[in-house]
Amino acid sequence: MKFDKPIVKGTFLKRYKRFLTDIELTEDHNGNKIGEIIIAHTANTGSMKTCVAEGWPVLLSFNDSPTRKLKYSLELTHNGKTWIGVNTSVPNKISLEAIADGTISELQDYENIKPEAKIGESRIDIYLFDGDKKSPTNECYVEVKNVSMIEGTTGVFPDAVSERGQKHLRELISLKEKGIRACMLYIIQREDVESFAPAKSIDPEYARLLKLAYDKGVEILPYRCRVSEKGVEVEKLLPFQL
Repeated sequence: MKFDKPIVKGTFLKRYKRFLTDIELTEDHNGNKIGEIIIAHTANTGSMKTCVAEGWPVLLSFNDSPTRKLKYSLELTHNGKTWIGVNTSVPNKISLEAIADGTISELQDYENIKPEAKIGESRIDIYLFDGDKKSPTNECYVEVKNVSMIEGTTGVFPDAVSERGQKHLRELISLKEKGIRACMLYIIQREDVESFAPAKSIDPEYARLLKLAYDKGVEILPYRCRVSEKGVEVEKLLPFQL
């Protein structure tokens, strides 16, 4: 996924009220000068542990739509080694791209790709199927999660207790018990990661459910991305530990 909006450089100062961040611009943009502090939106509901800190360089996207209160959105942070994708709306987009172009080889050979599908009381991110929706001959449900937290060289999820994530795992287990293919796709938006694991110390129930899901036959696909100032692209399947 290439960034299609202007990208602006800045320095992270602080996050507050969950979705707001103060950023000091390090380049002139849209009438704002170097050193000015602007408020940027962050589309991240997690704790953002290990992926942002005061003084880190950041990249912002800019959208001058009259319907937007905040024109800037936080896209990437840099820890001195790698860019880290913190926009949690990105993984679904790049997952669809990577399935369509064959990068995620495990999810090929389906005739149709549909973003989001209602299952029980949840919406699963991607629905793959042959035939038509009313009578699919072959189908697969894929839930996508963004991974930005790291422990050593292991990417971990979630970075805060996720009851929503737990619910999605229960839905995938239910699908698998009915004989339907189900997958957890973890999109790791940083290049300093060599493996994946559930964050047991943060959300032990999520870790328990992920192990149960795997034992029931739900597939686990942790894919690392290439992350740069130009964009984010799915790159490589990593090993995992449960």
